[in-house]
Amino acid sequence: MKRASRARIGAAATVGVLSLALITGCGGGSDDDPKESGASKEAGASSSRSTATAKALSTAELEKLLLAKGDAAGYQADDGDDTLPKAKSEVKSDKAACAPLAHAMAGLAPGDADASVSNSLTKSPEATGSPDASSLETLNVEMTFVGLSSYDGDGAEKAVKAVSDGIAACSGGFTISAGGETQKITKVASERPSGKGDQSVAFSVGSDIDGQGAATFNTEVVRVGNTVSTYYSVDFASLESGKAAPVPTAVIDAQLAKLK
Repeated sequence: MKRASRARIGAAATVGVLSLALITGCGGGSDDDPKESGASKEAGASSSRSTATAKALSTAELEKLLLAKGDAAGYQADDGDDTLPKAKSEVKSDKAACAPLAHAMAGLAPGDADASVSNSLTKSPEATGSPDASSLETLNVEMTFVGLSSYDGDGAEKAVKAVSDGIAACSGGFTISAGGETQKITKVASERPSGKGDQSVAFSVGSDIDGQGAATFNTEVVRVGNTVSTYYSVDFASLESGKAAPVPTAVIDAQLAKLK
């Protein structure tokens, strides 16, 4: 129980109190190559939407676009202020190239954004079949941390490219520091993205859970115009088995529906 409880707390704090780097990837890409470059469209490639003269949204505008209660069926939306870092300065990497990955995992902007917001979604008790999906005793909890960031010009495309480049540069692992704690990421791998939006890229990370075992976590980053959304999911009930939780397609679809 000790390991599972500490893992849950670490995941919810995104690297604050202890353990994890939050990430997730799923669906998309080429049918012939399920992990082709880890991106549905080459980062930096021409977008279906022109972003050359795009203006970033304000924080207030992003807040209205962030998933709220009732937006994603089967999920409860919660303010991320209590579970996610408030600033990028709170989450640091020992390798500059890996910083975009660490930030994406923490619900923070993976690039130099003009505005960003975040929250968390928990699969509702009715959906999990648990009488209390937030109970640390059952650990029958699935959470997805969502971040939105907006950029002027082609900043969003550069942010996605930074994540794509970071996946390759950080394959051997890196270290994340936050709140006086450090988390060792042992490996980074490209995963098959959803193919949603104008660009999507996904990756998984292997992480040492406070010296008590290893776990794998997934993250996906999706761009729609000059707005980037990030998704990191964790299923606390599956941590003991080491099985990584996929980013729920329902959450991605619900968020993108508000961005279009």
